[in-house]
Amino acid sequence: MFHDRAQVHVQAGRGGDGGLSFRREKYVPKGGPDGGDGGRGGDVVVSVDPSLRDLSAFRRISWVKAERGGNGRGTKKHGADGDDAELRVPVGTQLVDAEGRLVADLTTEGGRVVVAHGGQGGRGNARFATPTRQTPRFAETGLPGDERDLELRLKLVVDAALAGLPNAGKSSLLRRISNAKPKVADYPFTTLEPVLGVVDGPEERQLTVADVPGLIEGAAEGAGLGHQFLAHLERARLLVHVLDASEPDLESRFRTIDRELAEYGAGLDARPQVVVLNKIDLLAELPDFTVLDERIVRVVATSCATGVGIDDLKLALFELCPAAERVTSDDELPDFLDYTPRARRGPRFRILRTDRGYRVVGTPPPAGELEEALRALGIKRGTHVEVGEEDLEWQ
Repeated sequence: MFHDRAQVHVQAGRGGDGGLSFRREKYVPKGGPDGGDGGRGGDVVVSVDPSLRDLSAFRRISWVKAERGGNGRGTKKHGADGDDAELRVPVGTQLVDAEGRLVADLTTEGGRVVVAHGGQGGRGNARFATPTRQTPRFAETGLPGDERDLELRLKLVVDAALAGLPNAGKSSLLRRISNAKPKVADYPFTTLEPVLGVVDGPEERQLTVADVPGLIEGAAEGAGLGHQFLAHLERARLLVHVLDASEPDLESRFRTIDRELAEYGAGLDARPQVVVLNKIDLLAELPDFTVLDERIVRVVATSCATGVGIDDLKLALFELCPAAERVTSDDELPDFLDYTPRARRGPRFRILRTDRGYRVVGTPPPAGELEEALRALGIKRGTHVEVGEEDLEWQ
């Protein structure tokens, strides 16, 4: 089954704690502090994998967590950075946060975006040594990594997309012109999910064509699954409008779909179209299609049963979808469009690890937030926690 929606919770790794250690050797019984810094927590990264076609892999993935940074150790040994967690998605995937804001739009092969940043590692006690404080008995704990819920939405990136009313013969047409093998039957809504096919052309060129389930009147308002299906037309360079030529009133049926494209928006009302008059084998003579529209760049009559017009349609697709030119120098396209605000507020407080327990410095948070932060550090019963002038014992 084709999946174009998925939900995932991502959590970056926590930074490692700074080391709380003092140099102790045979002839140096009272050496100075030598605790190293904690390692940085791993990021959660989303990258494009061109071999993927949908989001079905996320049926088994709902929570992704990156590795925690290693703790600092004695002799000023720094903790290792945590490994990143990577999510692989197909080209055309959009990332949307819990508030419905677009985080990133991965539209090209090689696209890569960090959706959750790992926490910074804590500084070891060697960092806090000064001429007046030569034996600091505290070190910083690592900061937590970012955590968020994301919705993944796939909008197919194809050269051409087949659109039309149910039972117009789109699936049969895709079988004829490409390597795809969609289900074909003589009843409406045979196709229930988008199907991709690759069309081979001259000079070893290939085009990707999508068969989108049939649209009905009201699709732009969400009738049936209209919004989901129309979304897959947004990034097609060319629309192939398929009409059943054996049915009467071709212009009325053309206008029905054209109206849904215009009401949906996203530029579909301005997209160039090839009109395919399908099933001409059921007619004694070619139908009369007289719609005048500057968006109609070609009209092709075809029969999937006899093969008439199929080669003409394939040639038209390659002519109207020219090979993309390589963009170079200053006009190079980005791997993804990142909509995440850049400003990141620092923590209002830090938790230091001492030889007796923990010390909270900075602006103390509400009791619930502080309790949650201490539990995340693995605090145990009886541990002392210094908050301002107060010395508390964890119960």
